[in-house]
Amino acid sequence: MDYTEAIKSTPVVLVEFYADWCPHCQRMMPVIDQIKELLDGSVDIYQLNIDLNEKLADIEHISSTPTFIIYSDGKQVWRESGEMDGQALLDKIQSFM
Repeated sequence: MDYTEAIKSTPVVLVEFYADWCPHCQRMMPVIDQIKELLDGSVDIYQLNIDLNEKLADIEHISSTPTFIIYSDGKQVWRESGEMDGQALLDKIQSFM
């Protein structure tokens, strides 16, 4: 599946751009896993390693990790970079559902 299809796979989609070497990204991994569990497939969540997806990271203007982007019906509606509270991220996702 390409990125354009992925961001339209469910009405609301969360994409996280991360890096294996990023300590903030490492701390967000269990948070994202928990959000996936709580949302139980109602929102697709994609985690993209910027080192393996350099071209896409450039296209999306990713300058720091982690960067979270929420898409609604394929359009970017929210974007934030850095480590964040899991409940705040979950609330933000749910606000677009």
